[in-house]
Amino acid sequence: MKMNKNFTAIDLFAGCGGLSEGLRQAGFNVIAAVEINKYAAETYAANHKETLVFDEDIRKFNLKQINEMLNGETLYLLAGCPPCQGFSSMRRLNRKEPVDDPRNDLILEYLRFVKELMPLTLMMENVPSIINYDLFKYVVKELKARGYNIDFEVVNVSKYGVPQRRKRFVMVGSRIGEIKVSPGNDERRTVRDVIGDLESAYNSSDPVHRIFPKHNTRIEELISKIPKNGGSRTDLPEEFVLECHKRENVGFRDVYGRLRWDDVSSTITGGCLNPSKGRFLHPEENRCISAREASLLQTFPSDYIFPLHIPKASLALMIGNALPPMFSKIQSSNIFTHIEEYFRP
Repeated sequence: MKMNKNFTAIDLFAGCGGLSEGLRQAGFNVIAAVEINKYAAETYAANHKETLVFDEDIRKFNLKQINEMLNGETLYLLAGCPPCQGFSSMRRLNRKEPVDDPRNDLILEYLRFVKELMPLTLMMENVPSIINYDLFKYVVKELKARGYNIDFEVVNVSKYGVPQRRKRFVMVGSRIGEIKVSPGNDERRTVRDVIGDLESAYNSSDPVHRIFPKHNTRIEELISKIPKNGGSRTDLPEEFVLECHKRENVGFRDVYGRLRWDDVSSTITGGCLNPSKGRFLHPEENRCISAREASLLQTFPSDYIFPLHIPKASLALMIGNALPPMFSKIQSSNIFTHIEEYFRP
């Protein structure tokens, strides 16, 4: 096989394109992506115009379409983030077993693509707790049986230049040699580094930066009483404590909490545009972070396109569910170098 810098990749369960953005920055040519959610697929297509996006259920996807695209050529990387929500710690709470969720089986679709396409390398990202479940162990066994060297770890993306506290599972595989999960670069970036110089969301020229929730007078006054730069609802005067928070051991303590300028943010989740869902208040202004701020904390480029007609809840969900592009870039660059070294004369 000849050296080829046009290393092709396919992104499964592509979401709005966080993983693919990292793949592209690392040098991969992402030729196809599969994503069932119409808003996420639309956002992906707006930002990755050279990639063919299949907006359909992966369980009904006919791989003949991909084989025709490849036309006998090697697929260098198959990447994907199967949405195994039933394995999530937020869904399981105190349970050891996964929640019975049909999406748990979607990891088998990733395996189906591997079996059919036999890419040179693999990358898969997921929630940390997937590592404990039988279905994941079965997939690893099947991959190894097909000649893949496999490595996986649970890592914190804050070790990879992502200004966010977020633990993720990542698996890499190769059938051309030993490969390891990239350990990261230990670059620490803070909330201030990423959003500190933004113009105020109240009069921004960026319409995505102007997307944040508006509240009734009572909640607005409550937010104004929360101390700047890291305060939370536990700092509120008694008369401003919501009734639902007065009972013992109820709710998450981070809700209605402010981010801290000189620290990483809390995990950007699908509730990132709702201060009642977590620590998503701006460090200084009396508002929730904006959609643009949330996407920047996820390390999307500042000009990443988010269609404005998308419902706010759907926009928050796609941003929160995305793999941070910076994390994807570092893992993808590691794989790119691995492939280069194999083909080097």
